Amino acid sequence: MTSIDLNADLGEGFGRYRLDSDADLLSLVSSANIACGFHAGDPLVIRETVSRAVARRVVIGAHPAYPDLMGFGRRDLAATAEEIEAYVVYQIGALAAFVSAHGARLRYVKPHGALYNRAARDAEAARAIARAIRSVDPDLMLLGLDGTPMLTEAQAEGIEVAREAFVDRAYRADGQLVPRGQPGAVLEDVATVVERAVRMVTERYVIAIDGTRRIVRPDSLCVHGDGPHAVAIVRALRERFEAAGIEIAPFAR
Repeated sequence: MTSIDLNADLGEGFGRYRLDSDADLLSLVSSANIACGFHAGDPLVIRETVSRAVARRVVIGAHPAYPDLMGFGRRDLAATAEEIEAYVVYQIGALAAFVSAHGARLRYVKPHGALYNRAARDAEAARAIARAIRSVDPDLMLLGLDGTPMLTEAQAEGIEVAREAFVDRAYRADGQLVPRGQPGAVLEDVATVVERAVRMVTERYVIAIDGTRRIVRPDSLCVHGDGPHAVAIVRALRERFEAAGIEIAPFAR
């Protein structure tokens, strides 16, 4: 049977600010990328999100970012490789402590925002992330964009990887994501997103923004939890995949 993981970025509130969609998304996804405090999240939000994920048997991954709360981690900071490695170690450790306190195990790491995009094109940054993962727990997996240094550098460090595709983001012909500041970068029509996701899983391709086909081989599909239609998209994806006999299951088992 064909299977696919559904992941979402969660726990991205802080202080009195909460995302109302988190509780609904945790009842729908199979993997949760939980913010670790640098771009979003604080100790109470992290604890609350981990507790809910554990209760729903959702696999938990760390979602480390640049230290950029004001920019939600979407600004590309001029961090050195040494700084990136330290940032990622710090954040994995923080989330792992909460997960352990709830009797569960952290299973993977997925960088966030600008750090993710940098690691998808910059081998030095990708190596720094891989070193950080290996130094904390070499059994953690890395979830990242297929065909990029993010995955190849992790594999070179002995880290197991999983490939993800983005159902709600536009692709360039080279396989990179269209930057958020450009028109058409974020997709919001639920029906369009669902049809696109089905093609990704069953036919292994996506139509890039220039109209060309780009091969994708996803182990996991990502929906951004802060999007206005995130819950509707994930609910529709589950319904469509289940109707097609495609199992929803975590990539990290």
